[in-house]
Amino acid sequence: MTDIRSVKLAGLACALGFSFLATSCTVKTSAKRDLSNVMQVSVPEQKMALYRDGRLIRKYPISTSKFGLGDQKGSYKTPLGTMEVAEKVGGDKPLGAVFKSRKWTGEVIKPDAPGRDPIVSRILWLKGTEKKNENAYSRCIYIHGTAAERDIGKPASYGCIRMKSKDVADLYRQVGEGAQVNVVRKRIPGKEMAADAVPVNGIQPIPLVEPEVPDIFKPVDPNNVQPVWNQAGNFSEPTGQQVLAQEGFSVAHMNLPELREIPVDSQ
Repeated sequence: MTDIRSVKLAGLACALGFSFLATSCTVKTSAKRDLSNVMQVSVPEQKMALYRDGRLIRKYPISTSKFGLGDQKGSYKTPLGTMEVAEKVGGDKPLGAVFKSRKWTGEVIKPDAPGRDPIVSRILWLKGTEKKNENAYSRCIYIHGTAAERDIGKPASYGCIRMKSKDVADLYRQVGEGAQVNVVRKRIPGKEMAADAVPVNGIQPIPLVEPEVPDIFKPVDPNNVQPVWNQAGNFSEPTGQQVLAQEGFSVAHMNLPELREIPVDSQ
C-alpha cells in the first residue's frame, strides 16, 4: 500500500513539474494563430499594407528607425525580413494610453503632445522568424502607437514600427497573434500581394525553376579559350582555298602561296 501511494505522489509531482515548465515559456503562443493576415512594411515608402488571403485590405503610413535597418542589439535599427506577431497588448485601453514596459501607466495623452514621445494606444510585439531578425523579440521590437504623429511618414523611431493611434487600433482589431509581418526594401505592390511576399495560410509558393541554358549561351571562361590559329592542325586535310581550286574556282586574286597537291580519295 505504501509503495502504491509513493508512486501516485511521484506521478503528481511530475505532472505539476511539467505544468510549470509548460507555462513558463518566454514567448506566448496563441491557441488559434492568425494565418490569413500579412503585413507588408515598405521602408522606402514608409507605409504598411495589410493583406488578407492575398488581397489588399488597408494601407497605413508608418515610421521605421531613424538609425537605419538591422538587428544588432543596442543598434536602435528596424530589422528586415519576416516576423510574426507574438503578443498583443492594450486592446481594452483608450487611444493615447501611455505604456511603460507594456504596462499602462494610467496616463492618456493627445497626439503631438509637446515634449512627449512615449509608446501609446496599442502594442503588437514582434518575433523574428529568420536569422537576420532573430533578436527582434528580445530587443522589444513593436508595432505601436506614437504620440509624435507629426513624424509619421518618415524614419523617426528607435527600431520599432510606429503608427498613428487610430491606425494602430484599427490594425490591432484586424490581426491576431501569429499574423506575419514582412519588412522589405521595396515598394508595396497593388491589390494583389507580391509573389515573393510572405505566404498566406501557411502555403509556401512553389519556387521558380530556372530553365536549362544551352551551352552556346553560357558564359565562357576566357582563360580556357585558345585562338584557333594556336591549335595544331591536321595538314593532311585540304585548306579552304585548295577546295575552291579543286572545284574549278580561280584563287589567283587571293595572292596565296603555291597550293599543295590535294590528296585524291581513292574510293
